[in-house]
Amino acid sequence: MAGETVITIVGNLTADPELRTTRNGGTVANFSIAATPRVFDKQSNQWIDGDALFLRCSAWRDLATHCAQSLSKGMRVIAQGRLQQRSYQAQDGSNRTVIELQVDEIGPSLKYATAQVQKMQSGGYQGGNGGGYQQPQQAQQQSQAPADDPWSAPVEPEF
Repeated sequence: MAGETVITIVGNLTADPELRTTRNGGTVANFSIAATPRVFDKQSNQWIDGDALFLRCSAWRDLATHCAQSLSKGMRVIAQGRLQQRSYQAQDGSNRTVIELQVDEIGPSLKYATAQVQKMQSGGYQGGNGGGYQQPQQAQQQSQAPADDPWSAPVEPEF
């Protein structure tokens, strides 16, 4: 949507995602990501941690379930979503404002780990031919490119 602040954050989960169901029957996973910058200190000739940013996040529907099943405390993740500001009144009567990330995409970082991806049947792929993904029948119907050029032909994903 126009005017929304979309950001990407890389960091570690501070706890396991908490999965819950809303009064309306929707599924939401809540979690926090801690992003800590590292800077090189020339005086000590060492890398040091900067101030950590703790960002509260929420994921909805199938993504919420997938987060709860796949992610756990300490995992390094890459998350992209929309920043949203929310105001509320605390139990002590004070007014408070928080900034949260409504997660649209999230996955484990492969910088220091490996992951095994499993396609889920529920919800599933929505939309057109985005990101180069093609249904197997569509890929077979396209003409074959020269065998010596591996980048000219679409690759069928292995799920």
